This record gives sequence, C-alpha cells and structure tokens, in this order.
Amino acid sequence: MIRKGHTELSLRAQCEILTIHRSGIYYKPKPESDLNLELMRLMDEHYLHHPYKGAPSMHTWLTRDKGFRISKNRVERLYYRCMGLQAVMPGRHTSRRDKAHKVYPYLLRGLQVTRPNQVWAMDITYIPMRKGFMYLAAVIDLYSRYIVGWSISNSMDAEWCREVLEEAVSQHGRPEIINTDQGSQFTSESFTGAVLSKGIRLSMDGKGRAIDNVFIERFWRTVKYEKIYLNPPADGLDLYAQLAEYMDYYNHRRRHSSLDDRVPAEVFSPVEQVA
Repeated sequence: MIRKGHTELSLRAQCEILTIHRSGIYYKPKPESDLNLELMRLMDEHYLHHPYKGAPSMHTWLTRDKGFRISKNRVERLYYRCMGLQAVMPGRHTSRRDKAHKVYPYLLRGLQVTRPNQVWAMDITYIPMRKGFMYLAAVIDLYSRYIVGWSISNSMDAEWCREVLEEAVSQHGRPEIINTDQGSQFTSESFTGAVLSKGIRLSMDGKGRAIDNVFIERFWRTVKYEKIYLNPPADGLDLYAQLAEYMDYYNHRRRHSSLDDRVPAEVFSPVEQVA
C-alpha cells in the first residue's frame, strides 16, 4: 500500500492520502522477550501512581509483591534505557540528560497561566503494545488542557521531538513558553534551536522533578487508563488509529471539572464548533 521511492508521491504524501501517520509505517516490534514486555507494562502502570519510585524500588515491588525472580540489572535497563523513566525525587538514579547540552531555567514557578498559547508543555511516554512498544510524544496547552500536537515513534530522538513541536506551531501558532524536562531530546541543539528561533522561551523542569510537568503527566494517566490499557494495540497502525480517535475525543468531547465542565477545545478556541 505504501511504496518507498515513489516517482511522484513522497512517503508523507502517501500517508496523508491514506490517512495513515507516517511514523506508523516504520514500526518494527522491539526485540524484547515476553517477560520483559510484561515487566515494562507492569512498571508503566505502577509508575503512574508511584512516580517517586526509582529502579531499585521497582525491583523490590516486582520481586516481593509480584513474585518475579529477576535481577536488579534487568529492571534498571528496562526502567531507565527502554522506558526512559526516573523517580521524581532527587537521588541516585540514571538521568537521560546529556551533560554537554545547555539546560534552561524553570520559568513556571509562580507564573499565572491566564490564556491559550501562553504556556505549552511537552513530554514523551512509553506505550505498551501486545508485542513490542512505542513512544508517544505530546504537546499540551496548559491553560485549556488542549493537545496541540502528538506523534508516535520507535525511538526518543531529538529530530522527532522537533518535528512534533514544529507541526503544532504550524497548526496553532507559537506559544510564549514551552516547558519540558531535561531529557537529551529536549536539551539538544536541534530542539532548542527550533524553539528559540521561533521566539519561544524555553523552560525546563528541575532534575528528577517530573512532577513539574504535572498537567501532561495527568494526561498520560488519562490516555493509558481510558484507552491503551483497555485495548492494547496490535501494532503501530492500530496504536495510531486508537490514539487519533482518543485525541479527538479528549480535545472535543471529554469534559474537565477543572475547566468548569467544558471541553479543552472550547477553552483553547472558543469560536471552534464542538461536537
């Protein structure tokens, strides 16, 4: 259906015609054992409610409470390297920050967010599948909780993050500030250069303080419990289809008590017609 090297249509154009996101065509199952995939799925769900736990605590939980006979090294590799997680509290843990990259100050402390496109937040999360896993990047408008951009990928690289942000800006205009964590994807010159060249101020959470990005962390819990965990995707295309359906529902039909029971689209763009 999708053909590389087409004489007239690029891969992007072919995907747009078929309403398939281009990240889905590159999907290949991650080479992890069934045991490792089960461990990652359990840690992902547990982390959503216990973000203060690092790999050592996860190992204790998996072995003492869940009965697995596994090594600490296995848990550390899956937790840090494959899932990109870290405890929200400062301490001894592996960080994905590149020390050669510049880190920008946190700008949201005490800031009153009073309008759309004032502050966006961006993050990446691990998404379990029936066989393998992928990553989801999303950009949320803090005032309205509207998801202004998202994408799935096999890897957490800086170019992917830059493309997600640039697409969000092209569709919704640029924010005044974008907040991220200190992951190497977001501290890279590719990403920071794209942000600063658009006149956007860059804000970064303190090291080991994922809770600073609280609104998008809440969104991860919402999308996983209301969609992904209920019907684990079969593959990348199934994942994209499920997320596309859910993003539309979340933005246009899911009411939030914190928004006076309005939907994000009403708050982000009051003139937009909401289904």
